Amino acid sequence: MAEHQIERAYRDRFTRTRNAQDDTDRLLAHTLDSVLPEQAEPSAWFVAVARPERPLPRTAPPLAREKAPDLCETACAHSQRMTRNHQTVGPLTGLRVVLSNPRPGLRRWVFSTLPLRMGREIYTELHHDGSTILAANLSWKARRGDFPAELEATGVLVDVEVAGACCRDALALARELARHLGADSSIHMTTAIVTAEPAPMSPVINEYGGFRAIPDQARRPRRIQPVTALVSPADEDDLLRESAQEAFTDLMHQFGITAYL
Repeated sequence: MAEHQIERAYRDRFTRTRNAQDDTDRLLAHTLDSVLPEQAEPSAWFVAVARPERPLPRTAPPLAREKAPDLCETACAHSQRMTRNHQTVGPLTGLRVVLSNPRPGLRRWVFSTLPLRMGREIYTELHHDGSTILAANLSWKARRGDFPAELEATGVLVDVEVAGACCRDALALARELARHLGADSSIHMTTAIVTAEPAPMSPVINEYGGFRAIPDQARRPRRIQPVTALVSPADEDDLLRESAQEAFTDLMHQFGITAYL
């Protein structure tokens, strides 16, 4: 290649990368605008945005309405097979109460339990270009069981096991949509844990015997840096689980703890 062709190829590559990041940032901002103003009380939220490296064009057939619930159910089943802790219910399981009624969005189908004001608040979008959004309240019932009274004022609580289930569900959902739509590129997922206003966030774990506790050496960050994961439509469940574990580990290390799916 001539020097000017090499220069143009690099310039085009950087432009595509910058545009992809801009699109991801817009989806993250859209998700936060959709869920945080509607939350019942101040909470920590898991938010994941997944986009194919090469999203489908607008001329591609849109995702059929009747297929959206099936994809969520299939992703939920695969996610549950990837966990050792079958007692932890992921957000796709909680979404079943609204799966029969997908709501139309801007070139996407939307599922939301926020208007129900019952159970865990969950928000999901399946886009016709292969992108997905998954958001879930991580503070709901984080105090369940024998949570020590002296820890009530430690800030916004983050249920660690539910955060792990969210990582699995988000990647499983992104893979299933990509497979169905025939996406032929890798899928980049950006994941974060956020609050409406910066506030200390405390991780809550299950100790031996099922007791709830905040680890003694845990940090209480006010902000969690977004982390990334990569999945291919061709990935089997073992590879998907590795990617979910990597994202989960990156999130939990910011609290100063190590946790496993």
